[in-house]
Amino acid sequence: MSSPLADRIRPKTLDDVVGQKHLLGDGKPLRKIIESGHIPNMIFYGSAGIGKTTVARIIAENTNMKLHKLNGTSASVADIKEVISDTETFEGINGVLLYLDEIQYLNKKQQQSLLEYMENGQITLIASTTENPYFYVYNALISRSTVFEFKPVSAEELVPAINRAFRLAAEQVGMSVKVEKGAAEYIARGCGGDVRKSVNTAELCVLAGENDGKEIIIRKGIVEELTQRSNMKYDRDGDQHYDILSALQKSIRGSDENAAIHYAARLIEAGDIISLSRRLLVIASEDVGLAYPQAVSIVKACVDSAMQLGLPEARIPLAQAVILLATAPKSNSAYNAINAALKDVQNEEIGDFPRCLQNKHFDGEGAVEKGQHYLYPHDYPNHYVKQQYLPDTLKDKVYYHYGENKTEQAAKQYWEKIKK
Repeated sequence: MSSPLADRIRPKTLDDVVGQKHLLGDGKPLRKIIESGHIPNMIFYGSAGIGKTTVARIIAENTNMKLHKLNGTSASVADIKEVISDTETFEGINGVLLYLDEIQYLNKKQQQSLLEYMENGQITLIASTTENPYFYVYNALISRSTVFEFKPVSAEELVPAINRAFRLAAEQVGMSVKVEKGAAEYIARGCGGDVRKSVNTAELCVLAGENDGKEIIIRKGIVEELTQRSNMKYDRDGDQHYDILSALQKSIRGSDENAAIHYAARLIEAGDIISLSRRLLVIASEDVGLAYPQAVSIVKACVDSAMQLGLPEARIPLAQAVILLATAPKSNSAYNAINAALKDVQNEEIGDFPRCLQNKHFDGEGAVEKGQHYLYPHDYPNHYVKQQYLPDTLKDKVYYHYGENKTEQAAKQYWEKIKK
């Protein structure tokens, strides 16, 4: 069984790698390190199919070190011990280069077993991961490595690689290829910066294209049928999940309703209306808050409607909630107030309750001060009377600051007038 085209035409030099110019362009850091011949421990971080493994293989094939390749999804303790044992052999006299794909799947003990050999230089580690290494890789291992982030390849950079894949795939079956205008661009946009997916999609299009015995014609229609929407990559337990939610909230906070509805659409298309609903409920209080207090009730009603309706109708009340929050006035005064109060409580700056607030109904004979002295506000004009509520140690503390919006400023003026 032949391997996919993307594996058969994998680049052999750094100049052949598609994208990653911020790392591999002339004078860029990773390229300079590789060309120096002194390879440090490195971790390559980025989504699938964008060149991490390719670059690691190019590095490995240009060193004098004994090469071992492991995959974190299947590597065992015995596999790691075998790598370590090679450091004592004649073949490993120049050191061992370990290329470890998907390192995030190794447990802490497996990762720790490499530290001693990385420290003394017997093992040079090049690891790759699709997850944020600062969350998934053991800290001591990260401290001994340099992290390089690989980025999704732009559609413009992908188009030449896709056209080359069309040509090579056709040549392998002994024919030429004719590609309809816009077909390569459609694949480039649809595969979300994934070079491997783009090349393999091009190969599928050649196999399924119109064949007249001399030429294979790739029409846009077949391309649309075969292009998988890799730009909708979404893992509810991975970085994409939190990146989309973060982008959604920051767009709403920044009052950009168009960006907000875009990120909401990505969550809806992925079928994740629960995460979207939870985040909207948070935003209603964290970012809109007291500037428009009714937003909480409206968003809650929209979320409840979405949950009762289910998809595809759920998209409508959720869109209403997103646009309402994005276009509403903003205030984080309540958010700041509770955070400031929690900080004092967590630092044990609490003090005792003022006597007027304590739940005392009688005083013993030994009590120095008798009587609770609580003033009932409803017995006074405007239902207000001045008295101390905070503990003595915090009596002058101010946690809440009125926001610069119509609703909170109206409340501020009301209470300033009464409290004077």
